[in-house]
Amino acid sequence: MKGLYFQKSSTDEEITFIFQERENLPVIEDNYVKVQVKACALSQINTKLLAEMKMEKDFFPVGREIAGIVLDVGSKVSFFQPDDEVVGILPLDSEDPGLCEVVRVHEHYLVHKPEKVTWTEAAGTIRDGVRAYTALHYLSHLSPGKSVLIMDGASALGMIAIQLAHHRGAKVISTAGSLEDKQCLERLRPSIARVIDVSNGKAHVAESCLEETGGLGVDIVLDAGVRLYSKDDEPAVKLQLLPHKHDIITLLGVGGHWVTTEENLQLDPPDSHCLFLKGATVAFLNDEVWNLSNVQQGKYLCILKDVMEKLSSGVFRPQLDEPIPLYEAKVSMEVVQKNQGRKKFK
Repeated sequence: MKGLYFQKSSTDEEITFIFQERENLPVIEDNYVKVQVKACALSQINTKLLAEMKMEKDFFPVGREIAGIVLDVGSKVSFFQPDDEVVGILPLDSEDPGLCEVVRVHEHYLVHKPEKVTWTEAAGTIRDGVRAYTALHYLSHLSPGKSVLIMDGASALGMIAIQLAHHRGAKVISTAGSLEDKQCLERLRPSIARVIDVSNGKAHVAESCLEETGGLGVDIVLDAGVRLYSKDDEPAVKLQLLPHKHDIITLLGVGGHWVTTEENLQLDPPDSHCLFLKGATVAFLNDEVWNLSNVQQGKYLCILKDVMEKLSSGVFRPQLDEPIPLYEAKVSMEVVQKNQGRKKFK
C-alpha cells in the first residue's frame, strides 16, 4: 500500500514529493477509526508552521482533508461503526497520509458525511468551510444586515465565505483578480452587491467600498493578504492585486472587524490609533487554530457538521477541479505547493 510523503531539502525551502510503501495498519485500538479513503483534497503544506511546532520529520505525510468509508473501529469508539461514510481533516501530527488507500484517525476528527454529498465535494469543501466559519462566525460575529468585504472572492475560500455571508443575510462586496473571476462572481445568485475588478491596478478598493456603503465603511473584511510597505518594496504582482493595509483601515466602519490571513501583519502606532478611534478590531485567521487547541474540540466538531449540512442543503456550492487518480497526486501537489494552482485538485 503506497502513500504520498514529502521530504524537505536541508539547504533550502524546496520540498520533494515521493510515494512510499506503507506497512499494513496495526489493529485498531481505543478511540481510533480505520477509514478507506475515497477522496482527498490537495492543499499547500505550511512547512514554516511545522518547523515552529517542532513537527519536522524525514518524511512527512501529505493530504489531510479526507472522505471515506469506515472499515473498523476501536473498542472505545462511540460515534462510528463499520460502513459509515465519514469526512474530516487529519491532525497535523497524523502519521498517515490522506493520499493513501487506508488511514487511521481519532474519531474526534471525523463527522458523518451526508448521503447526498459526493466524496469529492466533502473532501474539497471541508477545510474552506472551516476557515470561512472561523473567520465570519467566530472572529467577526457575522449577523444579518452586516456589510462584508471578501477579497479574492473567486478563490476556493472566497466562494464559500461569500455563500456563508449570503446565507446569514449579509451584504457582500468582493474583489476579482481577473476578468474571468469577475464574470464568475457576477453570475452568483444571490448576487454580490459589488464586484471590484483589481486586475488592472486602477480600481481603488477603499473608495469603492465607501461608495457602496454610503461612506459608512464595511463591518467585516476578510482579506487574502495585504501590502505592508511602499511600492518600491513590494513585488509587482502583490502591488497589483492586494490592497495596502491603510486601505483596509480606511474602509472599515465603526466597530468593524478585520480578519487577516497575513501572519506577519505590522501595524504602526498611527494605524493602531486609527483603529482605536473606530473601535475596530483585527483578528488573525489561522488555518490550524482548532487543531492546535484540544479544549475547543466540541466547537470544532460542530463546525464540521454544519459545513456538511450546508453542503447537503445546497447553501455551499463549491467549484471543484476534476478528480484525479492517486498516481497523479505527486505532480499535482508540486503545482499546488508552488501556488500555481489556486483551486484544489482531488
